[in-house]
Amino acid sequence: MNKTHPQGNGAVATFDSTKSSSEERDHWQPCSAQVGCTGRCVCISATVLLVLAAAVALAVALGLLLQEPVSRFCTASSNQTGFLCNDRETCIPASQVCDSISSCRHGEDEQEKLCGDLPHSLPGFLVFHCSNPRSWIYADQRCDGMNDCGDCSDEMGSLAACPPCRSQWWSCSSVFYEYCSCIPRRLCRDGVQHCLGWSDEYLCTP
Repeated sequence: MNKTHPQGNGAVATFDSTKSSSEERDHWQPCSAQVGCTGRCVCISATVLLVLAAAVALAVALGLLLQEPVSRFCTASSNQTGFLCNDRETCIPASQVCDSISSCRHGEDEQEKLCGDLPHSLPGFLVFHCSNPRSWIYADQRCDGMNDCGDCSDEMGSLAACPPCRSQWWSCSSVFYEYCSCIPRRLCRDGVQHCLGWSDEYLCTP
């Protein structure tokens, strides 16, 4: 259907309304409805979108892994503080780290970045500082009944906060440098004084 509009000079202009509507529809058609891509419409395949999404997800995951340090803390046998190996299953006692023997399958417990400047290169949870600031021991040696610090601060000091002597130990003040406030019950009634008050010979039973 044609429409006519009078012009200022008396001429009549004719417009094809059908053609105009058709052109407008072509202009606003989505990419999928057109035969090829034009300058006004960029067609991106679903495959390319999936690849881009996967690349972004991988980059985000790698970024998170790099930002978050891996926790190595674990509890070894007898509730000892331990070091978690790369397999995320093997937990070795703290005192087996940097002992020149690879206890982890891939040797990560003996790596230079971990053992290069002891004890400063070790994670804090692996280290116990004695009363003497120049002395330190591994965390699993604290409260083990042995005088590892040399001044018993790992067994009797407030920082150690050790529980009472376990059932296989006898509580007393030891006369030997090796022990502190507990002695192994296997030393009871062995004919040798281990406690100041001789309780290991008269009261203690193996």
